[in-house]
Amino acid sequence: MQFRQQALAKLQSPEDLDLPVKLARPQGWLVLGITVVVMAAASVWAVTGSVASTVSAPAILNHGQGSYVLQSPVAGQVTGVLARQGQRLPAGAPVLKVRTAQGDAVIRTVAAGRITALAATIGQIVQTGADVAAVEKVAHDSDPLYATVYVPAENAAAIPAHATVDLTVSSVPAERYGVLRGTVKSVDRTAQSAQSIGAFLGDSQLGRQFTAKGRPVAVLVALDKSDSAKSGYRWSSAGGPPFALDSMTLASGAVHLSDQRPIDWLLP
Repeated sequence: MQFRQQALAKLQSPEDLDLPVKLARPQGWLVLGITVVVMAAASVWAVTGSVASTVSAPAILNHGQGSYVLQSPVAGQVTGVLARQGQRLPAGAPVLKVRTAQGDAVIRTVAAGRITALAATIGQIVQTGADVAAVEKVAHDSDPLYATVYVPAENAAAIPAHATVDLTVSSVPAERYGVLRGTVKSVDRTAQSAQSIGAFLGDSQLGRQFTAKGRPVAVLVALDKSDSAKSGYRWSSAGGPPFALDSMTLASGAVHLSDQRPIDWLLP
């Protein structure tokens, strides 16, 4: 009844019909304006913008030519260790001296390289075919380092040619010196087994480590060089660490995949 009386009172006062009507409060107009601006910006970004994605995977620094496991061709007792870990040797260089039933024998390198591991000590008994050393193939001390990133096989096809890579090196504090920069040089087309990775790196344990989550694809990364950096390579910081990098150092690689436009996500 009260609302009916108010309506009749309005009809009896037609002069009130020309009064302005408030469609919205000022706060409402502000919210509406902000919403329109945000939607317009989102529309422009959806057409012209892109989203960069990365894939992270374990990596290792090496000289890119692989390694081999030196095996003893004879059985006997080790009487001399003629090489040291980290030493670079030519092909045919002596590594161990072994006393056998037929006399002393010398175990020599098969190809030129750097001794990355020695598995034999003086007095040890070795059998024919036993692993006695791991040798990384490198001809000269000046040979450049590479990084091999073991990317999950399902992400390999999305890696573009010359993709940029950021490498967090285990021996370098990233919070102080940043990350190592590199560029994809090649991407293998077949997934690697633990045996093939172990054979390439000369370390079966690394083969098992890099295949713990499945068979990956090996991505060879060329490190960006820098004449001003102590390490000889470019870092995200000004000069990187004040020391040289060692081969067979573990790292973690972030490979930048092809950029994708957001509008593509809406298309079938």
